[in-house]
Amino acid sequence: MNSKQVTGVVLALTMSSVNAFANSPVVSARQDKAVHPVLMRNDFNPIVRIRVRSLEKATFVTSLTFSLAGTDDVNDIDALHVFSTRDKDSFATGMRFGDGTTAKQEITFRGSLRLDQGINVLWLSCRLKRNASLAHRVDAVCTEIKTSEGPIRPYNETPDVSKRIGIALRRHFDDGVHTHRIAVLATTPKGTLLCAYDMRRRASRDLQEDIDIGLLRSTDGGQSWEAQRVIMDMGEYDGLPQEQNGCSDPGILVDPETGEVFVAAVWTWGRPGTHQWSKGGSEPGFEIGKTAQFLMVRSKDDGQTWSQPENLTRKLKHKDWILFAPSPQQGIALPDGTLVMPGQGRDAQDRHFSNLMISRDHGVTWTLSNPASYDNTECQAVRLGDGSIMLNCRTESPTKFRTVAVTSDLGKTWRPHPTNRKGLIEPNCNGSTIRFDYTEDGENKHLLLFANPYSQKARDHHSIRVSFDDGLTWPEESRILLDVGGGRGYPSLSQIDETHVGIVYEGSQSDLVFEKLSLDELLHRAE
Repeated sequence: MNSKQVTGVVLALTMSSVNAFANSPVVSARQDKAVHPVLMRNDFNPIVRIRVRSLEKATFVTSLTFSLAGTDDVNDIDALHVFSTRDKDSFATGMRFGDGTTAKQEITFRGSLRLDQGINVLWLSCRLKRNASLAHRVDAVCTEIKTSEGPIRPYNETPDVSKRIGIALRRHFDDGVHTHRIAVLATTPKGTLLCAYDMRRRASRDLQEDIDIGLLRSTDGGQSWEAQRVIMDMGEYDGLPQEQNGCSDPGILVDPETGEVFVAAVWTWGRPGTHQWSKGGSEPGFEIGKTAQFLMVRSKDDGQTWSQPENLTRKLKHKDWILFAPSPQQGIALPDGTLVMPGQGRDAQDRHFSNLMISRDHGVTWTLSNPASYDNTECQAVRLGDGSIMLNCRTESPTKFRTVAVTSDLGKTWRPHPTNRKGLIEPNCNGSTIRFDYTEDGENKHLLLFANPYSQKARDHHSIRVSFDDGLTWPEESRILLDVGGGRGYPSLSQIDETHVGIVYEGSQSDLVFEKLSLDELLHRAE
């Protein structure tokens, strides 16, 4: 069923709710669906919220019927449940209505729920099968509610919203880890997806804390993922406990010629109660325990095994800088083999900056570019059509627009991009920019993708935007909203193959969410 057919079914159901069933004087209802994915590995995924208004106390709901006509394949669904949250609008699973059921085109839940006077909230929730397709969507519409006052049909306030299927890559307390954050995604020459991230073992807070770098690996385009690997863990280095030996904020880079993968992170040692971006968290110099350290691990077997951490602090950091760290994003390779990895830091005047790490010998040695500009940090580099490099950066407060700079000489000199601090909005959060190369009618083309929380107030409305002119414009009609809810943001994009892109982000439904989008959707082609 295509999107037009689905919309037609939903609209028909909505119109029938108006024409066939008038709400009773005592009971009425409305339904809506928020934009966010339903996730494999989550036991419960809210699909539809129903608000039932009762003008009397002694009123009962005895059944709810749903149509799943808008779902691409009901076989993606393992089970469905209905829950009551009384008068609360937040989803919870404490009070179940009726029995759970397997999916089919039309389902009815029977039970007995006494309504409170006022608003009563009910939810339809689903659990997906482990092999549900990432290309599919789930949708449902409540077509009838039977009450002690007679049958009603809730008005559908969001007829065009359906749920994209994704994966809860990492959840709260998976493998005993409190919180998973700061994911970076990359694709190897063999097509393997690698996702590195913070394993925040005791708490969600940043360094200094007990944090290691974890890695997940997928060899089937993101449909399934191998067990977690720990690729950077400083243990109890020099006798200090794990919480004073944390590694955080990974950056990742794949060399397309050699296949070697590089993951860098910042390590702080012996500075409890500090943060590397705040006063006291890091100082000028090179010594462990005085300044934050720049570590790198490498893999030569497609991410299966990893080297011991190499400390590059003395080779990269200027002695008078307060901090130099990788930017938690994916690096790029230029056509001549040059490797470019984004960096960030605090200079001698404590000005926050973004820059580039550059290697012309496949990662044997690295040099640094000049800062692109100041009062900005986390960034990602992308090669434009004319061969120049655009650096898209998180801007420090109070500016609520992205900092965007361009270089034609690997960062010796920089110039502001026309959209600099006025084109792309942000709530002060990491974002992700990549170039997507594809072929159309035998012609090589490319577009730019940018992902971030599309807001200037909070980390919500997680979105992907598309530019067809190397970032000069980002048409609003091309924005794809993934998750309207709150989360920590920090998206990372990677081109999976010629027709798909993957994204990992910290959304409203899990610590780390993975979704897969097609080129047809990015180009808004009819499917």
